[in-house]
Amino acid sequence: MTDRFMANRRQLLKTSAAGAALGLASASFPISRAFAAAAAVGFIYVGPKDDYGYNQAHAEGAASLKGIEGISVVEEENVPETVDVQKTMESMINLDGASLIFPTSFGYFDPHMLAMCAKFPDVQFRHCGGMWNKDKHPMNAGSYFGYIGMGQYLNGVVAGHTSKSKKLGFVAAKPIPQVLLNINSFLLGARSVDPTITCQVIFTGEWSLAVKEAEATNALVDQGADVITCHVDSPKVVVETAAGRGAFVCGYHANQSPLAPEKYLTGAEWNWAKVYKMFVDDLIAGTPLPNFTRGGLADGFVKMSPLGPAVGEPARKQFDTTLAEMMKGGFSVIKGPLKSNKGAVVATEGQAFAETAIELESMDYLVEGVVGSTA
Repeated sequence: MTDRFMANRRQLLKTSAAGAALGLASASFPISRAFAAAAAVGFIYVGPKDDYGYNQAHAEGAASLKGIEGISVVEEENVPETVDVQKTMESMINLDGASLIFPTSFGYFDPHMLAMCAKFPDVQFRHCGGMWNKDKHPMNAGSYFGYIGMGQYLNGVVAGHTSKSKKLGFVAAKPIPQVLLNINSFLLGARSVDPTITCQVIFTGEWSLAVKEAEATNALVDQGADVITCHVDSPKVVVETAAGRGAFVCGYHANQSPLAPEKYLTGAEWNWAKVYKMFVDDLIAGTPLPNFTRGGLADGFVKMSPLGPAVGEPARKQFDTTLAEMMKGGFSVIKGPLKSNKGAVVATEGQAFAETAIELESMDYLVEGVVGSTA
């Protein structure tokens, strides 16, 4: 069965009208499990697989499975967070025999993935994010995510040593807890070097909006920021724009050093290959898949980009020392005494929150020293 034939069949399912057209597709192209591998695993991306960001990180993880005997990988990119993703999941199940699907984008979960969980109770679905709840969601669903705030803290350590203006910049999509934690972690890492450093944040309002990302990056540089990082789907525009203006950059999601080899300091990356192999190992062994999967640097869910040529020896030394502390476990980015940028106490003297703490999962504040607002 050729790839072109399979692609055409998927496209027929996705573009056909609901119900009757789906029946016609099934009748016209009867599916034989003899053509399927021992296990087919589906991956769905909201953007292109080569975006130097969120989608590329997942695609690299999916690629790591392609050499595993008995596993076939089915992928679909540029799928919007609409009913289209339901059609994609359904076609992967009906046409490719997928028994495990990873809808990787935040907006795929509710109602889209949940609808497919109900329709296909024998198929396993695992969503990238923290939205699965055992008290209200089906057991053939689940979530996985990584604790990457410590990666942004390490970005901040290097940025703090590198900055001359003592002004950092952060281009962010939306003020949700994970984004706020990354902003706060970045600044607190920098303030471990110099407590006077500040960070200006600009929210674009969307996960992927190249024009606004470029405008925000230019505005931050215009205001004196000489090290820029971000939390958007694809850091490509931010990295290239910042480097083009002479600013240094810290990456996110994946390794963006090829985009700015002289200006790239380091980056907080996802290591989804580790996570996806864990799931597939369970699938092959016939072991029930976990519904709630989390891990950080010490667990191999997160990794750091290699330090760039502009990183000096003092920065390298503190980076390595801090990373070693994190790998031991128990490292806290959010610890007291600490106030929000609106003056509220968020951690008292001696109080510290691990990145696994429930308090951080509902974070709604920016720390003192961040110039910007969550509103």
